[in-house]
Amino acid sequence: MSQFQSGADALNALNAVNEGGGNKAEFASLKSGSSYKVRVLGTADLIRFYSYGIFKRVNSFVAKNPSIKNAKGYPVENYTPWDSAFQYYNDIKRKAQDAGNADKEKEYAELAYQFKAKERYALGFIDLATGEPIIIDLSKKQAQTVHAVIKKNEKKLGKVAFELSKSGSGQQTTVMLSLLFDLDEDLDDKERKNFEAYDAVDGLPKEFDMSLFDGLLYEADDKEMTESLVAAGFDISLIGLSIGASGTDLKEDNFEF
Repeated sequence: MSQFQSGADALNALNAVNEGGGNKAEFASLKSGSSYKVRVLGTADLIRFYSYGIFKRVNSFVAKNPSIKNAKGYPVENYTPWDSAFQYYNDIKRKAQDAGNADKEKEYAELAYQFKAKERYALGFIDLATGEPIIIDLSKKQAQTVHAVIKKNEKKLGKVAFELSKSGSGQQTTVMLSLLFDLDEDLDDKERKNFEAYDAVDGLPKEFDMSLFDGLLYEADDKEMTESLVAAGFDISLIGLSIGASGTDLKEDNFEF
């Protein structure tokens, strides 16, 4: 998991202001209108990663051989096939911009965005309904909102619970972490028991099991990334790539990453 930043490193990236296969862990589902009552064990229970994929066409994955990115998240070295597709459309977008063609600029900007690596964060919590750890996948903006609440209440994490909720849709989706002040009033007997199960022992606080992040994300190699570009409908010959000598016809449903 060396390619992913965790703990303090991920925290630094989360708080940065940018200009302009293992244990079969899975992300917990957080759909709009749903919520979890959770306990937060620490302020650094998270990892940062860059995800590729197109909604309903190619499932999300990360690169096994990731590119080097600048502070804005743009690839600068060791491009992956998807980075090359992004750069192909981004270059055309710039030409349209230079030519003053706003419609074409918008069109190619949208195409480039589909193939761009998206900066995301995985945050760990304890689900008080089950007493088990859960991991939630959030955008950087969502993670910043959630983490601000955690940081604000850092000194009393052992005494308070939270409600993690999601509302809205599309660009208006909002994720919130709300403080639950009164454990007796805000939690039922089972939830309180699960909360107390994570109390400190002999003065030593219990920590989130960071190994749960291992194997959470599907890592695709360059061949798989190239095949998934075809599944996404991208002409890989535009970036000098091909798949074998036979020109195999690859279908979208072959790539359930």
